[in-house]
Amino acid sequence: MSTTELLKGAAELFPDEVVTQAHVRHLELPGAGTFALITLDNGLDHTKPTTFGPQSLANLDTALDQVEAEAKDGKIVGVGVTGKPFIFAVGADLKGVELLKRHEDALAIGKGGHDVFKRLSGLAVPTFAYYNGAAMGGGVEVGLHCTYRTVSKALPAFSLPEVFLGLVPGWGGCVLLPNLIGADRAVSVIIENSLNQNKQLKGQQVYDLGIADAIFEGADFLEQSLLWTASVLKGDTEVVRADVDRGEAWDQAVQRGKGIADSKVHGAAPAAYRALDIIAAAKNGDLRQGFDAEDQALADLIMGGELRSGIYSFNLVQKRAKRPAGAPDKALARPVTKVGVVGAGLMASQLALLFARRLEVPVVLTDIDQARIDKGVEYVHGEIDKLLLKGRVNQDKANRLKGLVSGHLDKAAAFGDADFVIEAVFEEMGVKQQVFAEVEAVVPEHAVLATNTSSLSVTEMASKLKHPERVVGFHFFNPVAILPLLEIVRAEQTDDASLATAFSVAKSLKKTAVLVKDAPAFVVNRILTRFMGEIQNVIDEGTPVETAEKAVEPLGLPMSPLVLLELVGPAIGLHVSETLHGAFPERFTVSPNLAAVVKAGKRGFYVYDSGKPELDPEVKALLKQGDSVLTEEQVRDRVLDAVAQEIGLMLDEGVVAEAQDIDLCLITGAGWPFHLGGITPYLDRSGVSERVNGKKFLAPGVASVPA
Repeated sequence: MSTTELLKGAAELFPDEVVTQAHVRHLELPGAGTFALITLDNGLDHTKPTTFGPQSLANLDTALDQVEAEAKDGKIVGVGVTGKPFIFAVGADLKGVELLKRHEDALAIGKGGHDVFKRLSGLAVPTFAYYNGAAMGGGVEVGLHCTYRTVSKALPAFSLPEVFLGLVPGWGGCVLLPNLIGADRAVSVIIENSLNQNKQLKGQQVYDLGIADAIFEGADFLEQSLLWTASVLKGDTEVVRADVDRGEAWDQAVQRGKGIADSKVHGAAPAAYRALDIIAAAKNGDLRQGFDAEDQALADLIMGGELRSGIYSFNLVQKRAKRPAGAPDKALARPVTKVGVVGAGLMASQLALLFARRLEVPVVLTDIDQARIDKGVEYVHGEIDKLLLKGRVNQDKANRLKGLVSGHLDKAAAFGDADFVIEAVFEEMGVKQQVFAEVEAVVPEHAVLATNTSSLSVTEMASKLKHPERVVGFHFFNPVAILPLLEIVRAEQTDDASLATAFSVAKSLKKTAVLVKDAPAFVVNRILTRFMGEIQNVIDEGTPVETAEKAVEPLGLPMSPLVLLELVGPAIGLHVSETLHGAFPERFTVSPNLAAVVKAGKRGFYVYDSGKPELDPEVKALLKQGDSVLTEEQVRDRVLDAVAQEIGLMLDEGVVAEAQDIDLCLITGAGWPFHLGGITPYLDRSGVSERVNGKKFLAPGVASVPA
């Protein structure tokens, strides 16, 4: 079947494709001759990425027909590919990929991309890729098929993110990249960066890795690239690349990649391992064999649950996160020109830094004594100095930010003109109620009062105020600067204007806001506490710690349950479990062993003297266990059944609007893996949802192959 036939058939499966055009224009390069430049452009503004669906590939194929004929006739001396302003191309059209139902259709997409892209390496003249802007996936790969590449210093994002989504770089990336820059560097780009929350490369890094042969400033990038091209074509500039080590170093790189994959997904997701198999085989330099392997892997993974869950996750964080379900009309939001923070501890100081950086308005902290206030302000100023040293802000910006953050003992003086005040004090209801009473007495009538509580009732917290309608939950996750989630809690009397203001502030903070009902521990902490509670229960009953921890490795979570507990803090974990036990004693327990660990002042279950986590002998001596020992499979079933039950109850209670919000919360607030799609697609796929609740959480075709 010809490329044209492949793409024509595939085009029928992508009815909503945003079609990319491939415009050919001819330029006279001084001293070199006529040059054909292909520009990829989908006709949308520069914020809308250019992608490759079947019709887009067909358009590029047609452009290549033209330049191929011109090259054979000697009418041109070379061919270049670039993108519209700020965007090169960001890969395959995922909207269409998720609609594919048959393996042969998925295989056609892989073959079609290969057939078009590899024409660039088969032309009778040299080919050049000019990475002028964001380049990801297939956008990177189309350039890898070219003879030479340049990159802009201003390029903000460059990656092969397929493994992150549950795919492999399937249009040449797994084969061409290691043959260009060596297996070890390729493993870093394809495996390590992808599994490190889809880490992006900047232009300078692309050049330093050897992916690009030259780098130029963004302002006149294309002009400089064309001058460089002319120099190469005339023979004035010779491109010299380092030899690729095809010996033991290649094999060691693949083994390193497997170690990275094991540490991240624990064998639970196939994409990384399929990519590594192709990289390993690419050592012999057989491109045709490698491309065939990419086609097969791409088709297999497109029809698998991991890719569907990965696309589902992508859509959650890129689309649903920008249109929070249930959020009030944004026109109701009030302006925020000054922020107050009650408390000056670590969490409060992190919040002050975030508000100052994102809102660029005055932020004032209060606490019970001047020493604490001074320490909090000093922390914020120190973090701004770190940003200055890293080049994240310039000296003027650093000075302005420092000037915005201050402290005051007197709440009336501090908050008398504040529009938004958030408390971050000790997690005890009486303390928080007293703080809000003191704040309400001094703030303007329009000011929103926010609480960063992780588990307490916002309604009860506001119940003794004269104006409870202006209290909202504003629950951040630690570390505040990294985790995107912000659970916005609507208490029983919260009014629309206060809620709209909270969502407006969240957007300015660049956080992913999810509307949550005022229910015990809200979303993330409730699910994680049920999850952790079952792990602790089986340990208390007699299952060895190692077995309990290893049981959930197939989920591919970012860290084991007890390491997560250490990050959260055993005391906080105990407090949340006590809160939930008070609300739902039949489902949430309070582990006596966890209580003993907290009482002993231990910061976790493990010590790291050997460089890896090992059960602390002092903690081991504290543990009192029964004689009921479960297998890993039994532990896993019990934990997943508990989580599925809890999510079902939360949805019945209306804690969030839909299961999608549960997944969005876990992905952005707890680092739950993209390849799981959060949690509900995994529970659906593994049959747990129906076993526990009698039905799946998601409709057919959502995070799964359409029926």
